[in-house]
Amino acid sequence: MTETIKTDVLIVGAGPCGLFAVFELGLLDVKTHLVDILDKVGGQCAELYPEKPIYDIPGVPMITGHGLTEALMEQIKPFNPTFHLSEMVENVEKIGAPGFRVTTNAGTVFECTVLVVAAGGGSFLPKRPPVPGVEAYEGKSVHYAVRKMEDFRGKDILIVGGGDSALDWTLNLNPIAKSMTLVHRRDEFRGAPHSVEQMRQLVASGKLDLKIGQITELQGDNGQLTGATVKLNDNSVSQITCDAMLPFFGLTMKLGPVANWGLELENNLIPVDTGTFETNVPGIFAIGDINTYPGKLKLILSGFHEGALMAQKAVKYVYPDKRVVFQYTTSSTNLQKKLGVN
Repeated sequence: MTETIKTDVLIVGAGPCGLFAVFELGLLDVKTHLVDILDKVGGQCAELYPEKPIYDIPGVPMITGHGLTEALMEQIKPFNPTFHLSEMVENVEKIGAPGFRVTTNAGTVFECTVLVVAAGGGSFLPKRPPVPGVEAYEGKSVHYAVRKMEDFRGKDILIVGGGDSALDWTLNLNPIAKSMTLVHRRDEFRGAPHSVEQMRQLVASGKLDLKIGQITELQGDNGQLTGATVKLNDNSVSQITCDAMLPFFGLTMKLGPVANWGLELENNLIPVDTGTFETNVPGIFAIGDINTYPGKLKLILSGFHEGALMAQKAVKYVYPDKRVVFQYTTSSTNLQKKLGVN
């Protein structure tokens, strides 16, 4: 029989919002455990764009997804959270007012006073391009994310897509690629105008080959690409030499078991109160991309704000008889002691 783990708060999702929630709750002496379906912390930042620059974290002009994750992990060290990775929460049972028994697909059982859903968009899978036989190359020469840029140095790279991800990686990998081809089905792009302009400058300078059409066939052996066939929009056919392909067709978001937890849903998102970020179930909160409210912006900085306000309500459930006084880390010696300052 699995021993039940008891904690003040269980956070579902170990992305940036879930990690910062540990910090805000820790300042209030609230203990946390975190569950994440991925095998590493950092959420989409770590899984999809660990080396991609992020420019809108307040006070930090530029940081990568990996860098942000590392900084958040360093920040929450004083609070010793426990992580349960490669696990998915399957069942949530109400056992108190509030109070919940939570079970994962690995059989781990938690009993917590508060449950915080910080699961981004739920589970996410990259959309597979409609190219026959692409599955045989996935993970070896067809990649849906760039986890380490150096893996692509000196390669003949084929990027497929017309959004921000396709353009960003076209620009970022171009300096280290042996050759680079960008394929999009039309000569209009959904990415940022500045990125489109930079991409066209690379084409004009001969550093990037732009093909307007669709991939119809892949060539290679034992999972290793050697080339691809493109049907151009004028119905002609072009052969491309490539040993690495990066298709960016977006993500398929799946809410997964969250849909069965008794929470109100609105277009597969969880409506919340904007003063506390509590759901319709007392004691269950939702922060980050998985929630919705009027004026919602899907930004990391917004998730940080939501985590801070969530903590102020959550602590009242964990310590119902304790008078909580709001303090600033800049001036409170009590908080500085918790953080190991001085």
